[in-house]
Amino acid sequence: MPSFRTRFKGKAVRFSRFDICRLLVGTCGRFGGRRGHLHVLDLYATRRGDVINEVAAFDTVYGVSDCCWSESHQSLAVSALTDGTVKLWDVSLPPALNPVSYFCEHYDEACSVDWNPVSDCFLSASLDSQIKLWTLDRSNSSYTFQRHSDSVYSVAWNATDPHVFASASGDRTAGLWDVRDNRCFTVIHDEKTRQLVSCGWNTYNQFHLATASGSSINIWDVRTTRSPLVNFSGHDDTVCRIRFSPHQPSTLLSCSVDNTVRMWDWREGASIARYDLHTDRVHGIDMSVHIEGLIASAGWDNLVHIWRDRPVTATLSRSP
Repeated sequence: MPSFRTRFKGKAVRFSRFDICRLLVGTCGRFGGRRGHLHVLDLYATRRGDVINEVAAFDTVYGVSDCCWSESHQSLAVSALTDGTVKLWDVSLPPALNPVSYFCEHYDEACSVDWNPVSDCFLSASLDSQIKLWTLDRSNSSYTFQRHSDSVYSVAWNATDPHVFASASGDRTAGLWDVRDNRCFTVIHDEKTRQLVSCGWNTYNQFHLATASGSSINIWDVRTTRSPLVNFSGHDDTVCRIRFSPHQPSTLLSCSVDNTVRMWDWREGASIARYDLHTDRVHGIDMSVHIEGLIASAGWDNLVHIWRDRPVTATLSRSP
């Protein structure tokens, strides 16, 4: 199992949709969010096993809270920074020519970014309670979505309906939005939680949305939101991020402040794998769209791990 050590704390990791074994990793200083890096990593197979090679690294004055690849340009990526800025990078260019653009409308930490699956636009969400829609041809936002009364920690485009996205907020609600008329058409109230910190859509069902709050994960059918389809809890501390599998409709991945990554059969609410690879909280996870079962994680122990999941219930721990 290959690993890569970063200078700062891992906050986000994303597999490329173009390059089979390329990843984007965002890091930041532990407290206060000063300093950070955006890393571009490649996974290589050798006779002695897989190895990780750093292709590029970009220094950021403030920490990276989240990052994602463009869905339409192979070398473009966007990052959300702790000072509220959103920066666009061309990883094929040297650091001196990056970032290629930056956006400065949020007035508090930018927490989340997500690129539209079919269009040249992306979203950013912030502690300022605002969500902004950006396009590459302008430096100001195309639209600002305002409905939440507290911080917005996560935004996610619907994988099969590219006009729709979801948001997760500290006001204990998830919003469902349509960019065709810029409205919030559904609000999911989760009064039993403290705050919603992550959300994500099922790749195989446009009506299934996952949300995370505390140590709990809920799966919702957004057509009927009085109560979740499934609620389950297995982490010992706050869940930081959730991801549906791009290959298996019933598989969900989560990471937590309890230092673990877990895999779930969400239909059964059952844990099917636990990965004890980190020695500090895990903030970033992703699964490859090209190679089924290939997983990456980024943690506050300054480590990025890449591994293949096991098809049966399993526990994977760090090597001594």
